Parts: sequence; structure tokens; C-alpha cells
Amino acid sequence: MLVVRLSKAALVAALALTCTLVVFGNIVDPAVNLAFVQHVLAMDTILPGSGIADRSITDPGLQRAAFALIVAGEALTTLLLWSGVLLMLVRLRASPARFVPAKAWAIAGLSVGFLIWQAGFLGIGGEWFGMWMSPTWNGQQSAFRFAMTMLGVLIYVALPEAEHPASTREG
Repeated sequence: MLVVRLSKAALVAALALTCTLVVFGNIVDPAVNLAFVQHVLAMDTILPGSGIADRSITDPGLQRAAFALIVAGEALTTLLLWSGVLLMLVRLRASPARFVPAKAWAIAGLSVGFLIWQAGFLGIGGEWFGMWMSPTWNGQQSAFRFAMTMLGVLIYVALPEAEHPASTREG
């Protein structure tokens, strides 16, 4: 159905907009999020005496490189999502054989985004660097919201296409 395809494109566009704003913010005003990355990597606000504190990264150059890698991953996510939206809209009324490849770009973007927020923020930041222990620099709730939203839209977009989706009329 056409409405399902429009819905998929709209949900991907909503995430693409959010990611665009995240990347824009990180580029024009990096101070806050760079400080976040620096504190998480330095592990300077985790529980005192934690047995994992030896994992900290305090070198400013490495901290800036980690921040740049995060922003690059977010930018890649954004680019892939917008590409998927554009292609899905261009092929909105096409056969499933032509529409499904358009979804691949969105699926790639949603997958990269999920990996950034799940593996990067929740896995590496949260568990390896103990971000969950920090009362000040704990971004787990925000990262979880991003990861689960990406995953939900990924599942929806990846659902198989109907055989005759171009018509909204029954029959």
C-alpha cells in the first residue's frame, strides 16, 4: 500500500532530521559534546575506587579523535538516511523489485545509527568506560532512546513489501 511506503519514508525522514540536527550541533558548537566524550573517556566522574578506572583515556588528542569518529559516524548515518528517504520517495509507486533496493539505503543508515548508539554509547561508553557510574556524564538514557528508535524503524522499514503497493484502492 502506498500509505505504508509513505509512512516508512516519513519515519526515516524524522530520524534523518534528528541526526542532521545532532551532527549540526556537534559541528557548530562542539564544546558540550566534546566535554561529554572527554569526561566519559577520562572516567573522572565514575565511582571512586572503581576497579575499571585503569581503562581511562586521558590524552586530549585521543579524546578529540574519538569525538571526531563519533561525529563522522553520525554524519554517515545522516547521509544514508536522507539517501534512503529520497530514493524511497522517487520509487514510491514502483514495483517491489524497484522499491526494495531504495530501502537498502535507509536500512544501512538505520543499522549504522543503531551501532553508534548501541555499541558506541551503551556498549563502549556505558560498559567499558563505566559511564553508568557517572552522576554527571551519563548518557545511557538518551543513547537507549536513540538505539531503540533506530531499531524500531529498522524493523518496520525492513518488513516485506506487498505485491501491489502502488494503489491505495482495494480490489
